[in-house]
Amino acid sequence: MAEQGAAASAATRLLAYDPTPRFAVRTFDVEYRRDGGEAFQARVYHPEAPGPFPGLIYVHGGQWVRGDRLATAEDGQALAASGLVVFAPDFHNGSDAHPYPVAVADVHYATRWLKAHAVELGMVPDRMGGLGSSSGGHLLMLTAMRPHDPRYAALPLSEAPAADATLAYVVLVWPILDPLGRFIFAQATGRDDIVASTRTFFRPWESVWEGNPTTILERGESVELPPALIVQGTIDANVTPSLQERFAGAYRAAGGAVEVALFPDQPHLFTRQPGPETDRAHALIRAFIARQLAASGAPA
Repeated sequence: MAEQGAAASAATRLLAYDPTPRFAVRTFDVEYRRDGGEAFQARVYHPEAPGPFPGLIYVHGGQWVRGDRLATAEDGQALAASGLVVFAPDFHNGSDAHPYPVAVADVHYATRWLKAHAVELGMVPDRMGGLGSSSGGHLLMLTAMRPHDPRYAALPLSEAPAADATLAYVVLVWPILDPLGRFIFAQATGRDDIVASTRTFFRPWESVWEGNPTTILERGESVELPPALIVQGTIDANVTPSLQERFAGAYRAAGGAVEVALFPDQPHLFTRQPGPETDRAHALIRAFIARQLAASGAPA
C-alpha cells in the first residue's frame, strides 16, 4: 500500500503544471507512422528542460482538405513555453481517396501512439489533452467523444493494442463542431471553397450528419464528454458564434462541461498573428489546462 501511495504521489507531482511561460522551446519532427511507402511526421514542441511534462495532441485545420503539422507553430510555441509537450501530427487530408472517416482514424491512431510513446518524448502519459483548430477541432472532438468507435480505432498499434483515444480535456479554437450548419452558412455567404471542401470530405453526403458532433449529441448518442473550452472570434467568416453556442448547449444538456470564450472583432485563425488578443487567448487556454490538471489532484 505504501508503494502504491508513493507512486500516486509521484504521478501527481509530475502532472503539476504552472501556466506561466518560462521555457525556451525546442522544435523537432518525429515519424510516428508508416502506411506502405507513405511516412507520417509529427511536429513536437518541447520545453527546454528535463521534464517530464504534461502533454497534448494538436490537430491542425484546413477545411479537412489541406494543411499540415507546420500550421500549429504559434499556438504550439506558446503552450510549450509554459511547460507542455505539444505533438502536432500530419494525417490524410480529405480527398476522393480519403473521405470521412479516414482522417478521424488517423488522429485516433496518433493519439494512441502518443500515449504509447509519451515517456520517450519526455511527456507524462497520464491526463493527456487535445487541441483542435477549425476542421481539426472536428476531428479531435469526434475521437474524444467516440474513443472506442471501431471505425476510428481501425488502425492497429502493435506496441500498445489496448490503448484508446480518451482525452482528459479538449481545447477547440474556432472549431467546426456542426459541419452541416457550417455548410449552410457557407452557402449563404458565398464561400464556395468551404462548400466544395465539405462535399469532398463527407462522402457519402449523409455522413455530414452521422459524423457531426452537434447532431451526435442532439440525437442522444452515448459518448464521452471531456471538459472542453471553445475559443471563437465574433467576426469569423468561416464559423459563427451561434454554431458554437448550439454545440455548447447540447454538450451541457448531455452532462458535459464546456466554456465558450468569445473574442470581439476577431477573425478565423486570429492567434496566428501576434497581439494582445492572441496573448489573451493563449493565457486563457493555459489557465483552462491548468484547471483540468489541478482537478486530477495535481497542484497547478
